Amino acid sequence: MNLRLLSKVLGLLLLMAGMAMGICFLFAWLGDAQGHTGAAWGFGISTVVTVSCSALLVLAGRDTPTAISRKEGVAIVGLGWLLIAAFGSLPFQLCQPRLSISNAIFESMSGFSTTGATVIGNLSEISSPVLLWRALTQWLGGLGILVLFVALLSHLGIGNKALFRHESSAQPIGNLQMRIGDLAARVWTIYLCLTAVCAVGLWVLGMSPFDAICHSFCAISTGGFANYDASIGHFQDPAIEVWLMIFMVIGGTNFLLYVALTERRWQRLRHEEEFRYYILFLLLSSLAIFWSLSRGEDTGQGWVSDLRDSAFQVISIMTTTGFSTKDFSQWPHFCWVILLLLMGFGGSTGSTSGGIKISRWLVFIKLVWYQINSSFRPTIINTLKLNGGRLPQDQINQALFLICLSWVTLGFGTATVAALQPNLDFVSVFSGVIACLFNIGPGLEALGPASNYADLKPLTKYFLAFLMALGRLEFFAILVLFVPALWRRY
Repeated sequence: MNLRLLSKVLGLLLLMAGMAMGICFLFAWLGDAQGHTGAAWGFGISTVVTVSCSALLVLAGRDTPTAISRKEGVAIVGLGWLLIAAFGSLPFQLCQPRLSISNAIFESMSGFSTTGATVIGNLSEISSPVLLWRALTQWLGGLGILVLFVALLSHLGIGNKALFRHESSAQPIGNLQMRIGDLAARVWTIYLCLTAVCAVGLWVLGMSPFDAICHSFCAISTGGFANYDASIGHFQDPAIEVWLMIFMVIGGTNFLLYVALTERRWQRLRHEEEFRYYILFLLLSSLAIFWSLSRGEDTGQGWVSDLRDSAFQVISIMTTTGFSTKDFSQWPHFCWVILLLLMGFGGSTGSTSGGIKISRWLVFIKLVWYQINSSFRPTIINTLKLNGGRLPQDQINQALFLICLSWVTLGFGTATVAALQPNLDFVSVFSGVIACLFNIGPGLEALGPASNYADLKPLTKYFLAFLMALGRLEFFAILVLFVPALWRRY
Protein backbone atom coordinates (compact mmCIF):
# COMPACT_ATOMS: atom_id res chain seq x y z
CA MET A 1 0.00 0.00 0.00
CA ASN A 2 1.40 3.38 -1.04
CA LEU A 3 0.35 5.48 1.96
CA ARG A 4 1.61 8.74 0.45
CA LEU A 5 -0.53 8.23 -2.64
CA LEU A 6 -3.47 7.36 -0.38
CA SER A 7 -2.92 10.60 1.54
CA LYS A 8 -2.77 12.67 -1.64
CA VAL A 9 -5.96 11.29 -3.19
CA LEU A 10 -7.90 11.46 0.09
CA GLY A 11 -6.78 15.06 0.44
CA LEU A 12 -8.13 15.90 -3.01
CA LEU A 13 -11.42 14.20 -2.16
CA LEU A 14 -11.64 16.17 1.07
CA LEU A 15 -11.01 19.36 -0.89
CA MET A 16 -14.16 18.66 -2.92
CA ALA A 17 -16.15 18.32 0.31
CA GLY A 18 -14.64 21.61 1.51
CA MET A 19 -15.69 23.33 -1.71
CA ALA A 20 -19.27 22.08 -1.20
CA MET A 21 -19.22 23.52 2.32
CA GLY A 22 -17.94 26.77 0.83
CA ILE A 23 -21.09 26.98 -1.33
CA CYS A 24 -23.24 26.75 1.80
CA PHE A 25 -21.03 29.33 3.52
CA LEU A 26 -21.60 31.80 0.68
CA PHE A 27 -25.34 31.12 0.83
CA ALA A 28 -25.34 31.73 4.60
CA TRP A 29 -23.16 34.83 4.31
CA LEU A 30 -25.42 36.35 1.66
CA GLY A 31 -28.40 35.54 3.87
CA ASP A 32 -27.17 37.43 6.95
CA ALA A 33 -30.19 39.71 6.72
CA GLN A 34 -32.43 36.65 7.19
CA GLY A 35 -30.70 35.68 10.41
CA HIS A 36 -28.14 33.22 9.02
CA THR A 37 -25.16 34.83 10.76
CA GLY A 38 -24.64 31.85 13.05
CA ALA A 39 -24.81 29.48 10.10
CA ALA A 40 -22.25 31.58 8.20
CA TRP A 41 -19.86 31.32 11.13
CA GLY A 42 -20.40 27.54 11.43
CA PHE A 43 -19.91 26.89 7.72
CA GLY A 44 -16.93 29.24 7.63
CA ILE A 45 -15.13 27.31 10.38
CA SER A 46 -16.12 23.97 8.81
CA THR A 47 -14.80 25.04 5.41
CA VAL A 48 -11.49 26.30 6.82
CA VAL A 49 -10.92 23.14 8.88
CA THR A 50 -11.81 20.81 5.98
CA VAL A 51 -9.72 22.64 3.37
CA SER A 52 -6.77 22.92 5.79
CA CYS A 53 -6.81 19.20 6.53
CA SER A 54 -7.10 18.42 2.82
CA ALA A 55 -4.06 20.63 2.14
CA LEU A 56 -2.04 18.78 4.79
CA LEU A 57 -2.96 15.42 3.28
CA VAL A 58 -2.07 16.57 -0.24
CA LEU A 59 1.28 17.97 0.97
CA ALA A 60 2.05 14.68 2.70
CA GLY A 61 1.67 12.91 -0.65
CA ARG A 62 3.24 15.49 -2.94
CA ASP A 63 5.47 14.32 -5.81
CA THR A 64 3.79 10.92 -5.70
CA PRO A 65 2.72 9.31 -9.02
CA THR A 66 -1.07 9.31 -9.36
CA ALA A 67 -1.52 5.88 -10.96
CA ILE A 68 -3.79 4.01 -8.54
CA SER A 69 -3.72 0.23 -8.28
CA ARG A 70 -6.78 -1.87 -7.54
CA LYS A 71 -5.58 -2.35 -3.96
CA GLU A 72 -5.30 1.38 -3.36
CA GLY A 73 -8.55 2.04 -5.22
CA VAL A 74 -10.69 0.00 -2.87
CA ALA A 75 -8.98 1.58 0.17
CA ILE A 76 -9.60 5.08 -1.20
CA VAL A 77 -13.29 4.33 -1.74
CA GLY A 78 -13.84 3.00 1.78
CA LEU A 79 -11.71 5.56 3.60
CA GLY A 80 -12.92 8.38 1.36
CA TRP A 81 -16.56 7.86 2.27
CA LEU A 82 -15.82 7.57 6.00
CA LEU A 83 -13.57 10.64 5.94
CA ILE A 84 -16.03 12.82 4.01
CA ALA A 85 -18.90 11.79 6.29
CA ALA A 86 -16.79 12.64 9.36
CA PHE A 87 -15.86 16.12 8.10
CA GLY A 88 -19.38 16.57 6.71
CA SER A 89 -20.67 16.40 10.29
CA LEU A 90 -18.89 19.65 11.24
CA PRO A 91 -21.65 22.02 10.00
CA PHE A 92 -24.20 20.06 12.02
CA GLN A 93 -22.07 20.45 15.14
CA LEU A 94 -21.25 24.14 14.66
CA CYS A 95 -24.56 25.50 13.32
CA GLN A 96 -27.78 25.77 15.30
CA PRO A 97 -29.21 23.69 16.87
CA ARG A 98 -25.65 22.29 17.25
CA LEU A 99 -26.08 18.53 17.22
CA SER A 100 -23.99 16.26 19.41
CA ILE A 101 -21.11 14.38 17.79
CA SER A 102 -23.12 11.13 17.51
CA ASN A 103 -26.15 12.94 16.07
CA ALA A 104 -24.02 14.96 13.65
CA ILE A 105 -22.15 11.90 12.34
CA PHE A 106 -25.45 10.01 11.99
CA GLU A 107 -27.01 12.90 10.03
CA SER A 108 -23.92 13.34 7.85
CA MET A 109 -23.60 9.64 7.01
CA SER A 110 -27.34 9.48 6.38
CA GLY A 111 -26.91 12.33 3.91
CA PHE A 112 -23.87 11.11 1.98
CA SER A 113 -25.16 7.52 1.89
CA THR A 114 -28.57 8.86 0.71
CA THR A 115 -30.29 7.01 3.55
CA GLY A 116 -32.49 9.90 4.62
CA ALA A 117 -32.85 8.85 8.27
CA THR A 118 -32.71 11.87 10.55
CA VAL A 119 -32.20 12.78 14.20
CA ILE A 120 -33.61 16.30 13.79
CA GLY A 121 -37.05 16.47 15.38
CA ASN A 122 -38.17 19.92 14.30
CA LEU A 123 -36.93 21.00 10.88
CA SER A 124 -38.58 24.40 11.24
CA GLU A 125 -35.82 25.30 13.71
CA ILE A 126 -33.09 24.55 11.15
CA SER A 127 -31.67 27.44 9.12
CA SER A 128 -31.82 27.39 5.33
CA PRO A 129 -28.02 26.93 4.87
CA VAL A 130 -28.12 23.75 6.99
CA LEU A 131 -31.12 22.48 5.02
CA LEU A 132 -29.17 23.16 1.84
CA TRP A 133 -26.17 21.26 3.23
CA ARG A 134 -28.40 18.26 4.06
CA ALA A 135 -29.71 18.22 0.48
CA LEU A 136 -26.26 18.79 -1.02
CA THR A 137 -24.75 15.84 0.87
CA GLN A 138 -27.41 13.60 -0.63
CA TRP A 139 -26.93 14.97 -4.12
CA LEU A 140 -23.16 14.42 -3.93
CA GLY A 141 -23.59 10.98 -2.40
CA GLY A 142 -26.36 9.89 -4.77
CA LEU A 143 -24.33 9.24 -7.87
CA GLY A 144 -21.15 9.08 -5.84
CA ILE A 145 -18.70 11.83 -5.03
CA LEU A 146 -15.95 9.48 -6.21
CA VAL A 147 -17.54 9.27 -9.65
CA LEU A 148 -17.47 13.07 -9.79
CA PHE A 149 -13.85 12.91 -8.64
CA VAL A 150 -12.99 10.57 -11.52
CA ALA A 151 -14.84 12.82 -13.97
CA LEU A 152 -12.95 15.93 -12.84
CA LEU A 153 -9.52 14.31 -12.51
CA SER A 154 -9.40 11.97 -15.50
CA HIS A 155 -5.60 12.30 -15.59
CA LEU A 156 -5.45 9.61 -12.87
CA GLY A 157 -5.06 7.05 -15.62
CA ILE A 158 -5.53 3.43 -14.52
CA GLY A 159 -6.69 4.65 -11.14
CA ASN A 160 -9.95 5.71 -12.73
CA LYS A 161 -10.99 2.12 -13.29
CA ALA A 162 -10.00 1.11 -9.76
CA LEU A 163 -12.13 3.87 -8.21
CA PHE A 164 -15.05 3.50 -10.62
CA ARG A 165 -15.24 -0.25 -10.10
CA HIS A 166 -15.71 -0.02 -6.33
CA GLU A 167 -18.24 2.83 -6.39
CA SER A 168 -21.49 0.86 -6.06
CA SER A 169 -23.64 3.45 -7.82
CA ALA A 170 -21.51 3.20 -10.95
CA GLN A 171 -21.01 -0.47 -11.70
CA PRO A 172 -20.35 -0.57 -15.46
CA ILE A 173 -22.38 -3.23 -17.25
CA GLY A 174 -22.75 -3.78 -20.95
CA ASN A 175 -20.27 -2.86 -23.66
CA LEU A 176 -20.00 0.91 -23.51
CA GLN A 177 -16.89 1.67 -25.54
CA MET A 178 -15.76 4.73 -23.61
CA ARG A 179 -12.85 5.76 -21.42
CA ILE A 180 -13.69 5.58 -17.71
CA GLY A 181 -13.06 9.31 -17.25
CA ASP A 182 -15.31 10.18 -20.19
CA LEU A 183 -17.99 7.76 -18.97
CA ALA A 184 -17.95 9.33 -15.49
CA ALA A 185 -18.23 12.80 -17.01
CA ARG A 186 -21.14 11.72 -19.23
CA VAL A 187 -22.99 10.16 -16.27
CA TRP A 188 -22.55 13.29 -14.15
CA THR A 189 -23.70 15.53 -17.01
CA ILE A 190 -26.91 13.49 -17.29
CA TYR A 191 -27.31 13.61 -13.50
CA LEU A 192 -26.91 17.40 -13.48
CA CYS A 193 -29.39 17.90 -16.34
CA LEU A 194 -32.01 15.68 -14.71
CA THR A 195 -31.60 17.58 -11.43
CA ALA A 196 -32.13 20.89 -13.21
CA VAL A 197 -35.26 19.63 -14.99
CA CYS A 198 -36.66 18.31 -11.71
CA ALA A 199 -35.99 21.60 -9.91
CA VAL A 200 -37.58 23.73 -12.64
CA GLY A 201 -40.64 21.48 -12.67
CA LEU A 202 -41.08 21.74 -8.89
CA TRP A 203 -40.73 25.52 -9.06
CA VAL A 204 -43.35 25.73 -11.84
CA LEU A 205 -45.68 23.53 -9.77
CA GLY A 206 -45.57 25.96 -6.84
CA MET A 207 -42.53 25.24 -4.68
CA SER A 208 -40.28 28.12 -3.70
CA PRO A 209 -36.97 28.18 -5.60
CA PHE A 210 -35.11 27.06 -2.47
CA ASP A 211 -37.48 24.14 -1.77
CA ALA A 212 -37.42 23.17 -5.45
CA ILE A 213 -33.61 22.96 -5.48
CA CYS A 214 -33.36 21.02 -2.21
CA HIS A 215 -36.09 18.53 -3.07
CA SER A 216 -34.75 17.99 -6.59
CA PHE A 217 -31.34 17.18 -5.05
CA CYS A 218 -32.97 14.60 -2.78
CA ALA A 219 -35.35 13.13 -5.38
CA ILE A 220 -32.87 12.39 -8.19
CA SER A 221 -30.33 11.09 -5.65
CA THR A 222 -33.09 8.93 -4.07
CA GLY A 223 -32.01 10.37 -0.73
CA GLY A 224 -35.24 11.52 0.88
CA PHE A 225 -34.24 14.43 3.11
CA ALA A 226 -37.12 16.93 3.05
CA ASN A 227 -37.27 20.49 4.38
CA TYR A 228 -40.37 19.79 6.46
CA ASP A 229 -41.28 17.33 9.22
CA ALA A 230 -44.26 16.07 7.19
CA SER A 231 -41.92 15.39 4.24
CA ILE A 232 -43.73 15.76 0.88
CA GLY A 233 -47.06 15.56 2.72
CA HIS A 234 -46.39 19.15 3.79
CA PHE A 235 -47.28 20.45 0.32
CA GLN A 236 -50.59 18.55 -0.09
CA ASP A 237 -50.22 18.88 -3.86
CA PRO A 238 -50.93 15.89 -6.15
CA ALA A 239 -49.01 17.46 -9.06
CA ILE A 240 -45.83 17.79 -6.96
CA GLU A 241 -46.20 14.19 -5.78
CA VAL A 242 -46.56 12.86 -9.33
CA TRP A 243 -43.58 14.93 -10.54
CA LEU A 244 -41.42 13.58 -7.70
CA MET A 245 -42.58 10.02 -8.44
CA ILE A 246 -41.31 10.39 -12.00
CA PHE A 247 -37.87 11.51 -10.88
CA MET A 248 -37.59 8.93 -8.11
CA VAL A 249 -38.18 6.26 -10.78
CA ILE A 250 -35.58 7.96 -12.99
CA GLY A 251 -33.09 8.03 -10.11
CA GLY A 252 -33.65 4.32 -9.46
CA THR A 253 -32.86 3.41 -13.09
CA ASN A 254 -29.41 2.42 -14.32
CA PHE A 255 -27.65 5.64 -15.38
CA LEU A 256 -25.53 3.70 -17.84
CA LEU A 257 -28.75 2.96 -19.69
CA TYR A 258 -29.15 6.72 -20.13
CA VAL A 259 -25.60 6.91 -21.44
CA ALA A 260 -26.39 4.23 -24.02
CA LEU A 261 -29.54 6.08 -25.08
CA THR A 262 -27.61 9.34 -25.53
CA GLU A 263 -25.48 7.39 -28.01
CA ARG A 264 -28.70 6.35 -29.79
CA ARG A 265 -28.23 2.71 -28.93
CA TRP A 266 -31.98 2.08 -28.83
CA GLN A 267 -31.56 -1.70 -28.98
CA ARG A 268 -30.34 -1.51 -25.39
CA LEU A 269 -33.94 -0.91 -24.28
CA ARG A 270 -35.05 -4.15 -25.90
CA HIS A 271 -32.44 -6.14 -23.98
CA GLU A 272 -32.76 -4.28 -20.67
CA GLU A 273 -34.35 -7.06 -18.64
CA GLU A 274 -33.63 -5.43 -15.28
CA PHE A 275 -35.52 -2.24 -16.22
CA ARG A 276 -38.62 -4.20 -17.29
CA TYR A 277 -38.81 -6.07 -14.00
CA TYR A 278 -38.08 -2.89 -12.07
CA ILE A 279 -41.18 -1.22 -13.58
CA LEU A 280 -43.22 -4.42 -13.21
CA PHE A 281 -42.43 -4.73 -9.48
CA LEU A 282 -43.36 -1.06 -8.94
CA LEU A 283 -46.72 -1.54 -10.68
CA LEU A 284 -47.64 -4.81 -8.95
CA SER A 285 -46.62 -3.57 -5.50
CA SER A 286 -48.57 -0.33 -5.93
CA LEU A 287 -51.69 -2.28 -6.91
CA ALA A 288 -51.25 -4.70 -4.00
CA ILE A 289 -51.05 -1.90 -1.43
CA PHE A 290 -53.94 -0.04 -3.08
CA TRP A 291 -56.02 -3.23 -2.84
CA SER A 292 -55.16 -3.55 0.86
CA LEU A 293 -56.01 0.09 1.59
CA SER A 294 -59.29 -0.12 -0.33
CA ARG A 295 -60.36 -3.10 1.78
CA GLY A 296 -59.67 -1.29 5.05
CA GLU A 297 -61.42 1.64 6.67
CA ASP A 298 -62.65 4.32 4.30
CA THR A 299 -60.06 7.11 4.28
CA GLY A 300 -62.56 9.56 2.85
CA GLN A 301 -60.08 10.60 0.15
CA GLY A 302 -61.42 8.62 -2.78
CA TRP A 303 -59.80 5.81 -4.73
CA VAL A 304 -57.66 8.15 -6.86
CA SER A 305 -55.99 9.61 -3.78
CA ASP A 306 -55.48 6.14 -2.26
CA LEU A 307 -53.92 4.91 -5.50
CA ARG A 308 -51.59 7.92 -5.61
CA ASP A 309 -50.55 7.39 -1.96
CA SER A 310 -49.90 3.71 -2.67
CA ALA A 311 -47.82 4.41 -5.78
CA PHE A 312 -45.87 7.23 -4.13
CA GLN A 313 -44.91 5.14 -1.11
CA VAL A 314 -44.02 2.07 -3.16
CA ILE A 315 -41.80 4.13 -5.47
CA SER A 316 -40.23 5.97 -2.55
CA ILE A 317 -39.42 2.75 -0.67
CA MET A 318 -38.31 0.60 -3.59
CA THR A 319 -36.04 3.32 -4.95
CA THR A 320 -34.84 3.77 -1.34
CA THR A 321 -35.71 7.48 -1.41
CA GLY A 322 -37.68 7.66 1.82
CA PHE A 323 -40.01 10.56 1.00
CA SER A 324 -43.51 10.16 2.45
CA THR A 325 -46.93 11.67 2.00
CA LYS A 326 -48.65 9.60 4.68
CA ASP A 327 -47.61 7.81 7.88
CA PHE A 328 -47.50 4.34 6.33
CA SER A 329 -46.75 2.79 9.74
CA GLN A 330 -50.51 3.23 10.34
CA TRP A 331 -51.39 1.15 7.27
CA PRO A 332 -52.49 -2.53 7.49
CA HIS A 333 -49.81 -5.12 8.26
CA PHE A 334 -50.07 -6.51 4.73
CA CYS A 335 -48.74 -3.16 3.50
CA TRP A 336 -45.89 -3.38 6.01
CA VAL A 337 -44.85 -6.75 4.58
CA ILE A 338 -44.86 -5.43 1.01
CA LEU A 339 -42.85 -2.34 1.96
CA LEU A 340 -40.31 -4.35 3.97
CA LEU A 341 -39.78 -6.68 1.00
CA LEU A 342 -39.32 -3.70 -1.31
CA MET A 343 -36.66 -2.30 1.03
CA GLY A 344 -34.54 -5.34 0.27
CA PHE A 345 -35.18 -5.21 -3.47
CA GLY A 346 -33.94 -1.68 -4.18
CA GLY A 347 -33.67 -0.16 -7.64
CA SER A 348 -31.45 -0.95 -10.62
CA THR A 349 -27.72 -1.57 -10.68
CA GLY A 350 -25.89 1.62 -11.60
CA SER A 351 -28.64 3.81 -10.14
CA THR A 352 -28.60 6.14 -7.15
CA SER A 353 -30.80 3.79 -5.10
CA GLY A 354 -29.69 1.42 -2.35
CA GLY A 355 -30.87 -2.10 -1.58
CA ILE A 356 -29.63 -5.34 -3.09
CA LYS A 357 -30.70 -4.28 -6.60
CA ILE A 358 -33.13 -5.94 -9.03
CA SER A 359 -30.42 -7.51 -11.22
CA ARG A 360 -29.04 -9.57 -8.33
CA TRP A 361 -32.48 -10.87 -7.43
CA LEU A 362 -32.99 -11.82 -11.07
CA VAL A 363 -29.73 -13.79 -10.95
CA PHE A 364 -30.94 -15.53 -7.80
CA ILE A 365 -34.34 -16.38 -9.32
CA LYS A 366 -32.75 -17.65 -12.54
CA LEU A 367 -30.34 -19.81 -10.55
CA VAL A 368 -33.19 -21.27 -8.46
CA TRP A 369 -35.08 -22.07 -11.66
CA TYR A 370 -31.98 -23.74 -13.11
CA GLN A 371 -31.50 -25.86 -9.95
CA ILE A 372 -35.14 -26.96 -10.07
CA ASN A 373 -34.76 -27.99 -13.71
CA SER A 374 -31.47 -29.76 -13.08
CA SER A 375 -33.10 -31.91 -10.38
CA PHE A 376 -34.85 -33.94 -13.09
CA ARG A 377 -32.63 -32.95 -16.06
CA PRO A 378 -29.10 -33.47 -14.72
CA THR A 379 -27.45 -32.95 -18.12
CA ILE A 380 -28.82 -29.42 -18.56
CA ILE A 381 -26.12 -26.79 -19.13
CA ASN A 382 -26.12 -23.69 -16.95
CA THR A 383 -26.33 -20.68 -19.29
CA LEU A 384 -27.70 -17.88 -17.14
CA LYS A 385 -28.34 -14.69 -19.11
CA LEU A 386 -29.21 -11.18 -18.02
CA ASN A 387 -29.95 -8.17 -20.25
CA GLY A 388 -29.28 -10.28 -23.33
CA GLY A 389 -25.78 -11.34 -22.30
CA ARG A 390 -24.35 -14.45 -20.68
CA LEU A 391 -23.42 -14.03 -17.02
CA PRO A 392 -19.88 -15.06 -16.06
CA GLN A 393 -19.57 -17.26 -13.00
CA ASP A 394 -17.83 -14.58 -10.93
CA GLN A 395 -20.84 -12.23 -11.31
CA ILE A 396 -23.20 -15.02 -10.30
CA ASN A 397 -21.08 -15.80 -7.25
CA GLN A 398 -20.87 -12.12 -6.30
CA ALA A 399 -24.65 -11.67 -6.54
CA LEU A 400 -25.33 -14.71 -4.35
CA PHE A 401 -22.62 -13.69 -1.88
CA LEU A 402 -24.03 -10.18 -1.56
CA ILE A 403 -27.59 -11.43 -1.00
CA CYS A 404 -26.42 -13.85 1.70
CA LEU A 405 -24.15 -11.31 3.37
CA SER A 406 -26.93 -8.70 3.36
CA TRP A 407 -29.36 -10.89 5.22
CA VAL A 408 -26.73 -12.21 7.64
CA THR A 409 -25.78 -8.60 8.41
CA LEU A 410 -29.45 -7.73 8.80
CA GLY A 411 -29.85 -10.50 11.39
CA PHE A 412 -26.68 -9.50 13.24
CA GLY A 413 -27.63 -5.83 13.11
CA THR A 414 -31.12 -6.50 14.44
CA ALA A 415 -29.73 -8.50 17.37
CA THR A 416 -27.16 -5.78 18.12
CA VAL A 417 -29.67 -2.91 18.09
CA ALA A 418 -32.12 -4.97 20.16
CA ALA A 419 -29.38 -5.45 22.76
CA LEU A 420 -28.46 -1.76 22.73
CA GLN A 421 -32.10 -0.60 22.81
CA PRO A 422 -33.93 -3.10 25.09
CA ASN A 423 -37.02 -0.87 25.37
CA LEU A 424 -37.56 -0.69 21.61
CA ASP A 425 -40.09 -3.12 20.11
CA PHE A 426 -39.00 -5.70 17.54
CA VAL A 427 -40.80 -4.13 14.56
CA SER A 428 -39.08 -0.80 15.21
CA VAL A 429 -35.67 -2.46 15.63
CA PHE A 430 -35.94 -4.68 12.55
CA SER A 431 -37.38 -2.00 10.29
CA GLY A 432 -34.82 0.56 11.52
CA VAL A 433 -31.90 -1.75 10.77
CA ILE A 434 -33.16 -2.71 7.31
CA ALA A 435 -33.91 0.99 6.60
CA CYS A 436 -30.32 1.97 7.46
CA LEU A 437 -28.55 -1.01 5.91
CA PHE A 438 -30.40 -0.64 2.61
CA ASN A 439 -30.34 3.19 2.73
CA ILE A 440 -34.11 3.66 2.95
CA GLY A 441 -34.51 6.15 5.82
CA PRO A 442 -37.80 5.73 7.67
CA GLY A 443 -38.74 2.44 9.28
CA LEU A 444 -41.94 1.45 11.10
CA GLU A 445 -43.54 2.10 14.48
CA ALA A 446 -41.18 4.16 16.72
CA LEU A 447 -38.81 4.77 13.77
CA GLY A 448 -41.53 5.39 11.20
CA PRO A 449 -42.01 8.42 8.92
CA ALA A 450 -43.79 10.36 11.70
CA SER A 451 -40.82 9.83 14.07
CA ASN A 452 -37.02 9.98 13.89
CA TYR A 453 -33.87 8.37 15.31
CA ALA A 454 -33.08 11.09 17.88
CA ASP A 455 -33.97 9.07 20.98
CA LEU A 456 -31.56 6.22 20.24
CA LYS A 457 -28.39 5.88 22.31
CA PRO A 458 -25.16 7.36 20.87
CA LEU A 459 -23.60 3.91 20.41
CA THR A 460 -26.69 2.76 18.49
CA LYS A 461 -26.42 5.77 16.19
CA TYR A 462 -22.74 5.05 15.47
CA PHE A 463 -23.61 1.44 14.69
CA LEU A 464 -26.47 2.39 12.37
CA ALA A 465 -24.24 4.94 10.63
CA PHE A 466 -21.73 2.15 10.03
CA LEU A 467 -24.52 0.02 8.53
CA MET A 468 -25.40 2.92 6.21
CA ALA A 469 -21.82 2.97 4.91
CA LEU A 470 -21.81 -0.82 4.49
CA GLY A 471 -25.03 -0.72 2.49
CA ARG A 472 -24.03 2.27 0.35
CA LEU A 473 -20.70 0.72 -0.68
CA GLU A 474 -22.11 -2.82 -0.82
CA PHE A 475 -19.88 -4.17 1.95
CA PHE A 476 -16.60 -4.83 0.13
CA ALA A 477 -15.01 -1.36 0.22
CA ILE A 478 -15.68 -1.08 3.99
CA LEU A 479 -14.96 -4.64 5.14
CA VAL A 480 -11.68 -4.77 3.22
CA LEU A 481 -10.34 -1.97 5.46
CA PHE A 482 -10.21 -4.52 8.30
CA VAL A 483 -8.05 -6.98 6.33
CA PRO A 484 -4.39 -6.64 7.45
CA ALA A 485 -3.03 -7.73 4.06
CA LEU A 486 -4.48 -4.59 2.48
CA TRP A 487 -2.09 -2.35 4.42
CA ARG A 488 1.15 -4.17 3.66
CA ARG A 489 3.63 -1.89 1.97
CA TYR A 490 5.20 -2.77 -1.37
